[in-house]
Amino acid sequence: MNGMRSLAVEYHGRSVGTLAWAKRGLCAFQYDRQWLEDGFSISPFSLPLTGEVFLPRTDVLEGLFGVFADSLPDGWGRLLVDRLLLSKKVSPSSVNALERLGIVGAGGMGALEYFPELLHTEEREKIDFDQLSRECEKILKEKRSEDLDLLFQMGGSSGGARPKVLVRIEGESWIVKFPSSGDRAAIGEEEYRYMKCAQACGIQVPGAKLFPSKKSRGYFGVKRFDRDGGKKIHMVTVSGLLETSHRIPNLDYHDLMKLTALLTKDSRQTEEMYRRMCFNVYAHNRDDHSKNFSYLYEEKEGKWKLTPAYDLTYSSSIGGEHATCVDGNGRNPGLKELEAVGTKAGLDRTKARQIAGEIQETVKSHLTDILKSY
Repeated sequence: MNGMRSLAVEYHGRSVGTLAWAKRGLCAFQYDRQWLEDGFSISPFSLPLTGEVFLPRTDVLEGLFGVFADSLPDGWGRLLVDRLLLSKKVSPSSVNALERLGIVGAGGMGALEYFPELLHTEEREKIDFDQLSRECEKILKEKRSEDLDLLFQMGGSSGGARPKVLVRIEGESWIVKFPSSGDRAAIGEEEYRYMKCAQACGIQVPGAKLFPSKKSRGYFGVKRFDRDGGKKIHMVTVSGLLETSHRIPNLDYHDLMKLTALLTKDSRQTEEMYRRMCFNVYAHNRDDHSKNFSYLYEEKEGKWKLTPAYDLTYSSSIGGEHATCVDGNGRNPGLKELEAVGTKAGLDRTKARQIAGEIQETVKSHLTDILKSY
């Protein structure tokens, strides 16, 4: 690490632009001239397709625009990066955000890649999940793992709090999760059941599997929706689009409904967001922060759409409330608040009530035992 001052940003081998440190700890960005001719806005509210030099208004996302901050690993991924840096006698506090993007390189979520690439991450195919789970436990307990390099290569670019690895299974890219130190032993099975319940609620979900284990009820795996075979798909979270930290509970589902309508211009996508809100309320998924909602860009059609739903589990946020309020209510929202959000976004009141009722009944029939056990 030598105090990196600039990075090239690429997409499918094409130059998107350049990132460079500017003043006050902020990182400027400018599109490449060729990208201005045949590319697209990678973050439509913050980085319109113009030739100016863009500078973030605040340093809330480590001095980066949100679309680039999305590429930085957090939670488990950041822990792995920091442990690897320490193993190489490098203080994590001395590594700036550009250098961390260089560590992500071509291995991050979505389709943006950063060069020069400082380290390397990769997907593996032949995996002993039980062994990896044991090594993850060592890392969480601050013990030495002989497989630190392997864990970094397979999960150093990932986000989220729970340990995970990126693997290839029958030619497809998957994310497989392991229990965190505070998780119940059956967390993998529970998340799998949550995903299947969401699907039964009419919510778009990715492919999901429960991988067998000799030491637990199984490991939850989800097929990556930012990959289509070997092709990477551009993806931005709500946090990235709105330039806000997911650690700050400052959003309401009114904001998510409006954002979805503005970005996708598709009423079906707005209804999809409404379904996810109802599911999160009735299934007690309260860690519904701004990084747990994302959008994919379909370059051929020039359109944005919601990603499939992800990170669906029994959970709480700060103070036990929803990270994203429902019509101003984060503690105990119900049908009244759900209807208020839905109708303001343009849904027919009768339909909004019908959808909420159907999802409530589906959650009861699929998840009652889990909800009662907490």
